[in-house]
Amino acid sequence: MREPWPALPYDEWSETCDTLHLWTQIVGKVKLALCPFLNEYWQVAFRLTARGMTTGPIPYRGRSFEITFDFIDHNLFLQTSDGQVKALALTSRPVADFYVDFMDVLAAAGIEVKINTMPTEVPDPISCELDRVHASYDPEYVGRWAQVLLQTERVLERFRSGFAGKSSPIHFFWGSFDLAHTRFSGRRAPLLQGVPRFMQVSEDQENFSCGFWPGNPTAAGVRLGQAAFYAYAYPEPAGFREEPLQPEGAYYDGRLGQPILPYDAVRAGEDPEATLLTFYEHVYEMAARLGRWDRDLLEARRPIALQRAPSRST
Repeated sequence: MREPWPALPYDEWSETCDTLHLWTQIVGKVKLALCPFLNEYWQVAFRLTARGMTTGPIPYRGRSFEITFDFIDHNLFLQTSDGQVKALALTSRPVADFYVDFMDVLAAAGIEVKINTMPTEVPDPISCELDRVHASYDPEYVGRWAQVLLQTERVLERFRSGFAGKSSPIHFFWGSFDLAHTRFSGRRAPLLQGVPRFMQVSEDQENFSCGFWPGNPTAAGVRLGQAAFYAYAYPEPAGFREEPLQPEGAYYDGRLGQPILPYDAVRAGEDPEATLLTFYEHVYEMAARLGRWDRDLLEARRPIALQRAPSRST
């Protein structure tokens, strides 16, 4: 049985992390090309499974197909609504080779799709069909990372349960390579400037977001260099970055412009889930209080609906 919160030193698997990030972008761009738009670009995200993550059903010419990463046996599966199943082993190979192999899998299932092969949200991108630089895959560390995602999802599910306003599913964004959850105040936000259009669309409403990030470099080249949990408010209300943070170990990272809680600080605690939940709840409270959210409306509790249904045993 794998440790619930395994060690995940970024420097030990950074090359694998970068390669896997680009592989997920190739798969994700297929979903982007074929799925109808959903607010905040939610349609592009992956959802976790007990063994990895999945695109969910993707429509295609009267059929549907689904692409799933299995991070236990380390395979990628393509399954179609007409019964076809294709597999691709996840082993060390250049991104260029993965791109060709994956497109061959799609073609074998009768799926033809063109994607933009230039990666997004990474520094110094290389077109996927040309990238022979990134070629690492360490299954041990991929398995550890996948385990951390599942543990984080458990906490985020608890965190999101008390919010009655608009909120996102807990999903994985292959562009930024993070697990994320977002709450919305119900008000519009000022348009972000100097960023790609998809970022403007994704941040067009006042929100609080939180999740987990392995520490890989951002598109701006900021390298945290360690796995971490994050939380931020957009737009950031006055006084937000001066507020004291909880739990111990959390800090405001000026380069990233958001509060950070290092993964190792959570892992080392007696109750990692409680520690992480405290972080998410505390930063949200800061954002909602300083941003003057309508908390009476957004945080309404529904005790009858939340009660367990009575037993029907005879």
